[in-house]
Amino acid sequence: MDIEKRQTTMTPKLTTKPYSDKEYTQHGTERKYVIRTFLKDVDEQELVWHRDHTHRSIHILQGNDWHLKKDDELPVELETGKDYFILKNQYHRLLKGEGDLVLRIENGTREERIMS
Repeated sequence: MDIEKRQTTMTPKLTTKPYSDKEYTQHGTERKYVIRTFLKDVDEQELVWHRDHTHRSIHILQGNDWHLKKDDELPVELETGKDYFILKNQYHRLLKGEGDLVLRIENGTREERIMS
């Protein structure tokens, strides 16, 4: 009995992020932060539920009618100039609005950032 050997080729799935990041260091404090931009033409299906490995403070620099949806909570409209906090390992996602969304993201709690 001949056994046919089959070679399977695994093609890695290339994933792209639905945003672009630029890293900065705050002058004087050396604290690192990220400016994250979601373009207006992002596919809403790319805005998936996920968890972050650290606490995050998010400051809204630009955006119109975008919402933050946390697990087991109603969506909250993100307002320019306001800060939002996401707990480590808390499921959340964005709901697409109009135009681009630009965020300033700092990792860690406020207390952790003050102590560093």
